[in-house]
Amino acid sequence: MQRFIAAVVVAVALSAPTVAQENTFIMAMTTTPKGFDSDIWVPGQIETSVNVYEGLTRFGTRVGANGQREIEPGKFEAHFSESWTVSPDGKTYVFRIRPGVKSPFGNELTSEDVVWTFNKSTNQKRTGLFIKNVARIDKVEAVSRNEVRFTLTHPNRIFLSVMTLHIPAIFDSTEAKKHASPDDPFASKWLAQNTAGFGPYHVQSVQAGQQAVLIANPNYVFEKPFYTRVIWREVPSAATRVALVRTGQVQYAEQVPLQQIRDLRNDKNINVESFASPGSATVRMNPKLPPFDNEKVRQAVAYATDYKAIGEAVFFGLSTRSRSMLNAPIPGAIDAYQYETNPAQAKKLLAEAGHPNGLDVTLEYSTNWWWEEPLALQMQAALAKAGIRVTPKRIPSTEMNARRAINTWSLPFMTHLTSSFVPDPSYNLFLTAHCKGGSNVNGNCNAKLDELIDASVVERDEKKWLDLVAQAQKVQAEYATFVETYLPGTHEVFVGCMKGFMWRPHNRMVWKDLACKK
Repeated sequence: MQRFIAAVVVAVALSAPTVAQENTFIMAMTTTPKGFDSDIWVPGQIETSVNVYEGLTRFGTRVGANGQREIEPGKFEAHFSESWTVSPDGKTYVFRIRPGVKSPFGNELTSEDVVWTFNKSTNQKRTGLFIKNVARIDKVEAVSRNEVRFTLTHPNRIFLSVMTLHIPAIFDSTEAKKHASPDDPFASKWLAQNTAGFGPYHVQSVQAGQQAVLIANPNYVFEKPFYTRVIWREVPSAATRVALVRTGQVQYAEQVPLQQIRDLRNDKNINVESFASPGSATVRMNPKLPPFDNEKVRQAVAYATDYKAIGEAVFFGLSTRSRSMLNAPIPGAIDAYQYETNPAQAKKLLAEAGHPNGLDVTLEYSTNWWWEEPLALQMQAALAKAGIRVTPKRIPSTEMNARRAINTWSLPFMTHLTSSFVPDPSYNLFLTAHCKGGSNVNGNCNAKLDELIDASVVERDEKKWLDLVAQAQKVQAEYATFVETYLPGTHEVFVGCMKGFMWRPHNRMVWKDLACKK
């Protein structure tokens, strides 16, 4: 990635009180954040947002088999709320705001901030609106200064999970309104380059192409984090990131390839925290664009894929084969994806689809994830045996993100990581595989599948719900718009003294969990 010679300051120091900066956490990251509005996905936004914005609820935790804290997906606790009530029909929730929740600007959280947040997301018609729709939220209203009411169109299992999220971000609307204008009533331009949350950290400055600095919110209502200052350094080279953490010049290195992970586990000066997270490395086909508008072509690609070679050459035997668009620890996951490598079957399907001499396709990939290029190259080698001649094409992350946007869908064949922030099967199915899903990147529109997903979202009977979820997974596997390969897992690389890491469903590191006490 090209580096800027002159630093361009895109966010200036906030006027909030400064904090003591005796404990600094330095991270080697692939790129500096490109923005901070949780409604707009750009590189670095999610990694920042989960440390700046928090929800009205949070997942409960438990002690796992390894003696470490872990998330308990079905258990919810009050967070920025102190309590809530639910109507008998399950359609009305009233949250009471926790007293003393303040932003770094000193403004206290009220029900009006929550209402303003949801109005902003609705106005932007981006990710937050999808979250609102999938949780069947009809209205968000201030009952009093400290009480906010959510009215749902249908009772559903997803709603309390959604309340744990950083999307829509709960903004300090008092501060944000200072930066609004008639053309930008929700201060979207300012919030894209600055933060105004109630969570543990906020952005102090960003030097594009070099580094970002975040400091602790001095008014954070919960336990103060060990690290009061976070320095986010842009280090595009994975080898350099590894060298920096090995020599102790940084305390953390992100996106370290599995080949290095295997070696780092034997380094006594390094702490590798691993979790079999459900995000799957996939290759997606767009059924709206030829030649992938033919189901037999898509199934041929699934049969032509060499899963064993991918597991060994790309993931070094350290990852788990993905057998569904849902994977553990998500409840209700089944082994729906039953394709095994069979070039002869792939050739037969291609001939039936009108391509007896094979076909030529371009597989586009970016650098959002370290495994994309090696996976694209493995697909090229494997599919050639079935007569599918693949040309791998690397494109910029910004182009990838723009072209895979919902209702744009201009990428016929691409690499993509399947993941979600909510460990609920109905939410995951809706997010990724429903025609209206916020992360439906490949025009995945199947009326039968949509009907099953919609029914699962509102089904309250446990047995019927799990049956709908299982049916949906089977339909999606047969539809074959995803080539499911492996679960890369989460592998976080720290200096040896680091303690406290806990995997969370958004699959991003939470800095307030961490401490290095020598």
